[in-house]
Amino acid sequence: MQGASLRHQPSAPGRKPVPRGASRMVAKEPMSARLPKANFGFLKSLLWPVLLVALGFGTYEGAQRLLPYADRPIARINVQGDLSYISQQAVQQRIAPFVASSFFTIDLAGMRTELEQMPWIAHAEVRRVWPDQVSIRLEEQLPVARWGDESLLNNQGQAFTPRELANYEHLPQLFGPQRAQQQVMQQYQVLSQMLRPLGFSIARLELRERGSWFLTTGAGSSGPGIELLLGRGNLVEKMRRFIAIYDKTLKEQITNIARIDLRYANGLAVGWREPVAPTTAQPAVAKN
Repeated sequence: MQGASLRHQPSAPGRKPVPRGASRMVAKEPMSARLPKANFGFLKSLLWPVLLVALGFGTYEGAQRLLPYADRPIARINVQGDLSYISQQAVQQRIAPFVASSFFTIDLAGMRTELEQMPWIAHAEVRRVWPDQVSIRLEEQLPVARWGDESLLNNQGQAFTPRELANYEHLPQLFGPQRAQQQVMQQYQVLSQMLRPLGFSIARLELRERGSWFLTTGAGSSGPGIELLLGRGNLVEKMRRFIAIYDKTLKEQITNIARIDLRYANGLAVGWREPVAPTTAQPAVAKN
């Protein structure tokens, strides 16, 4: 038996040996790709605060240099509003200490507070007007009634005390605890609207400490004033009862009525005026 033999076959000249197994050609990476990349994120996060600080500093410096040219002295005070109880001169005198300031340094809040401390000013609005003016808009108090003997009440039920009260004696007079100013004013407005169609006005309305209400009408076309004793609570219901009975039976006798007591649950009591005794003429005595 002849043995098998292997012979090495020489490769043909000019032919490359065939590589055994799977293989592929890989291109070399450029040197720039193989170097580590620089991280600029930190520099960016640091750059923005620096820019903001620089911008703020530049703005501040620019404002400081321009401020002396823009901050002018106050040249004019413009007062607006329908003023019936106070004068322009009184307002100008009140704010005179503030006017010496410049446009940017004037104390607007202090000026407003000073104006609203004047008795007749209910609200003040103060603002700057470029380049050297201040505009003031005033809202005066609207007196609706007297509060006690020394103050007036506005339409919001807030008391204020002007210097002269002699010119306001024609206003109705309201009384009550100091804490009840708005309550008394609200009751006055409601009861006044109910009595007006009958020709009555309210001359006096009082809330006493124990909660009882007393009302006195003014003299007018319906006759002399009468006193209404309303008691505690249910004032509107009691006033409606008075109006209904007045139209039916009391209207013809109103000049003889002094007071009406409405403190009863389902009725009222009438207090009559005392009749005036007729005056007798004295006989003339002839002298010789």
